Amino acid sequence: MKLALTCEHGGNQVPKQHEYLFNANPEVLNTHRAYDLGALDLFKRLKPLAHFSKSSQTSRLMIELNRSLLHPQLFSEFSKNLSVSEKLQLVEDIYRPYRNSVEKWIGVQIEAGEDVVHISIHSFTPKLNHEERSCDIGWLYDPKRTAEKTLCVQLKALLLEADPQLNVRFNYPYLGTADGFTTYLRKTFPKHYIGIELEVNQKFFIKNVMDAKIKAALFSAISKISRIPIHN
Repeated sequence: MKLALTCEHGGNQVPKQHEYLFNANPEVLNTHRAYDLGALDLFKRLKPLAHFSKSSQTSRLMIELNRSLLHPQLFSEFSKNLSVSEKLQLVEDIYRPYRNSVEKWIGVQIEAGEDVVHISIHSFTPKLNHEERSCDIGWLYDPKRTAEKTLCVQLKALLLEADPQLNVRFNYPYLGTADGFTTYLRKTFPKHYIGIELEVNQKFFIKNVMDAKIKAALFSAISKISRIPIHN
């Protein structure tokens, strides 16, 4: 079994030629709207476990790497009014290279007879639209895919072994079947691919650094999945 780790929302960088888009509201780039706070730090801690890893530090307010090309939120309120040619350039320079590299690696592994587990690493704001999110860690998967459900159940159990106080939920605060990179890859690789999303509450980070205990618990849990039999 091969493990791939990705982090689609690792940073808040903006191409220099597009910095003007944020002149009226530069502070938005330091919020959860621009990137997943703490996710890149967690990704780097978990990276030694992976056979393949890929991260992006381009702000999702430029282009959303975790959405399909036809999704209405592919471009944000800041980038949606760019010209068609400018949008196409973002697709060719940022979107396609990132997603194609991940897809290509997975395809090569499956062609070689390997099973691939892909964990896409994200974080979420503790409160959205005045609503508290009642979760510490969420595992997002497709309930129709037995292998994904089995893996997430095992990961939850392993996390609770490391820290019984954690509130671990499934398909929360988002649904694992919503439009996303793993959703696309499941369709591309209907067999021998397991794609799940990891969502960690941003209350566990300080200055974009994730809490050490959370990182240790996740490292311990994920390091043990190679011992879990998974069948597609």
